Amino acid sequence: MKNVLKVLVGSILITLFLYLIFFLFNKASSLINSDTKLEINENIEFGLNLDNFHISRDTIRFGDSFGEILIQKKMSYPQIYKIVEKIKDSFDVRWLTAGKPYTILSTKDSLNTPQYFIYQPNLLNYVVIDFSNFDSINAANKKKPFKIVKKSTSGVINNSLSETMDQNGLPWELINQLSDIYAWTIDFARIQKGDEFKIIYNERYIEDTILVGIKSIDAAFFEHNNEELYAFNFITDSVKKTAEFYDESGNSLQRTFLKSPLRFSNISSRYNLKRRIAYYGNKVRPHRGTDFAAPSGTPIMATADGRVIKSSYTRGNGYYVKIQHNDRYSTQYLHMQKKGRIKQGKYVKQGDVIGKVGMTGNTSGPHVCYRFWKNGKQVDPFKQKLPPGKPVPKKLKSNFDEAIIPFKKLLDEIN
Repeated sequence: MKNVLKVLVGSILITLFLYLIFFLFNKASSLINSDTKLEINENIEFGLNLDNFHISRDTIRFGDSFGEILIQKKMSYPQIYKIVEKIKDSFDVRWLTAGKPYTILSTKDSLNTPQYFIYQPNLLNYVVIDFSNFDSINAANKKKPFKIVKKSTSGVINNSLSETMDQNGLPWELINQLSDIYAWTIDFARIQKGDEFKIIYNERYIEDTILVGIKSIDAAFFEHNNEELYAFNFITDSVKKTAEFYDESGNSLQRTFLKSPLRFSNISSRYNLKRRIAYYGNKVRPHRGTDFAAPSGTPIMATADGRVIKSSYTRGNGYYVKIQHNDRYSTQYLHMQKKGRIKQGKYVKQGDVIGKVGMTGNTSGPHVCYRFWKNGKQVDPFKQKLPPGKPVPKKLKSNFDEAIIPFKKLLDEIN
């Protein structure tokens, strides 16, 4: 009887043990198949799982072309032609620039057939050309995920704005954006030692640590000639969402004309009707323009919207461009380089590049002579009262007043 009991107990224990193993196995399987299963790390880049492809990375070399690169990957001319034709409205393969990286993703089989061409014009943007299916070839312009980091900085001018900001380790993109904000209100050629600036701005980072540029400036402050000039970024057009800057009262910082046709320069000779030149026996030789000295090749900007009515050459002026802005104002830009001048008849917007600083015509050094007409008469542009841009609309004024409070507080707290 005892032996039978032992056998019975043993059988029960074995059954319980087997049931426990079966239960744990099923439990583990359900956990694996449930939504709480462990995530498998995938090698994701450019929105694709790179583990599924053979990867070839390289850099565009001088003389390379899209076709030549793919021919080396054993693609045929008809295939390449079809790709180029299909994507020409979204990406022009002639834009490939030497020094920029590209990646080709190919099948992992023995044929190693190219399926994707990814071009990176900069750290942030990339273009994915998908020809994995020749019936649906396409090109898509994309951005890498990035985060925005808000920063602030300040400085005291010791020589020029660009030199001071550069010495402070600030990126040129920020320097250019700040100069654009005050381009209508500050003559940077007359900037003084001791002038101060403060900026609140946003930087873009990819992979947490790689800076890929300035996204925007939220607010700025400039003290020039003991005058305090605040600038606040405020969107008044919800459709265009164009960045416009206003002072603390809501008045636009923009004017009809820029203060200078060059971003950074020195005025080497001002408008002066009583100028005397020793070379001509100290006789009065009026100078009806303003000379901005800058290195050859410096971009020259249109100071206001208008149509190019002359793009020509004379012995004294060298290569020049003249712009009619309206029936009252026109401007002229002298001594340009021959190459790169904008053509006659073109309509330009304020800030558009219309040529480059040169030394053509009667000139002893690289500069642009900027001439300004008002009602058909040449005048000194720095002595004109030019109409300002539109202020913040009345219906948005209370929103503007509220929006600038934290930014003004932050600016005032920056040393």
